[in-house]
Amino acid sequence: MAMTNSEEQISENTYHIILNDLTVGYDGVPLIRDMQIGIRKGEIVSLIGPNGSGKSTVLKSLVRQLPPVAGTICLSGKDLIKMPEAALAKHMAVVLTDRVRAELMTCYDIVATGRYPYTGRFGKLTPEDEEKVEEAIRLVHAEEIGKRNFNAISDGQKQRVLLARAIAQEPEILILDEPTSYLDMRYKLELLTILKRLSRERSMTVIMSLHEIDLAQRISDKILCIREEHTFAYGTPDEIFRGDILRELYGLDSAFIDPCFRDYLPAGPGSG
Repeated sequence: MAMTNSEEQISENTYHIILNDLTVGYDGVPLIRDMQIGIRKGEIVSLIGPNGSGKSTVLKSLVRQLPPVAGTICLSGKDLIKMPEAALAKHMAVVLTDRVRAELMTCYDIVATGRYPYTGRFGKLTPEDEEKVEEAIRLVHAEEIGKRNFNAISDGQKQRVLLARAIAQEPEILILDEPTSYLDMRYKLELLTILKRLSRERSMTVIMSLHEIDLAQRISDKILCIREEHTFAYGTPDEIFRGDILRELYGLDSAFIDPCFRDYLPAGPGSG
């Protein structure tokens, strides 16, 4: 590894999330082994690596869609796997690539479901809840589609609506699997700028997988590289985006990797 938090003193006082010897996989069969990583509150961590390397598997384990094969996930000193569902929903919001079933629901209705951890079993929105929903819709610039049927809009618009739903949930942690899929370049940059703002202004921890390594470099505080059953490298963009690391990660023996990607994404609030 280029750099790992296991080389530091990982303590619950320092890190918001700790993956402690975490092994993930399917049906008890390991896919990624022995992750020892600490993530600070408000950090943006991007997972990169070849297709099929296990990025989505790691994210699904973090959101409890898959049980860990071994090890633990600690959130603010508590075992995430043992947290009640209702309590976890107030800490974590999720935008995965799975298709959302939304028969006869408007985009506003979809975003409003993000308030369910706060509204109780009947899901009745208060004026405060409604304002949170409208604020989230404005933040992703989806006002013009709020009244439209969710199933009648484009995949890129659906991605924005699902992000708004996650924002309306007011989480401490936001988990996203390939959030830039189906988006054109304008909306990719806009979405990542929104995520940057959420991390800096609301101290929201963002963990996501990205295919576009130039965008991952520009937005991330830390990069987690995954390849062939293990975390290949973990560190800051400056540490990770060196030609030798990327060549080995992607198996590009003779390729030249240009490390100067940083002008592609406009700087968001709080970025350097």
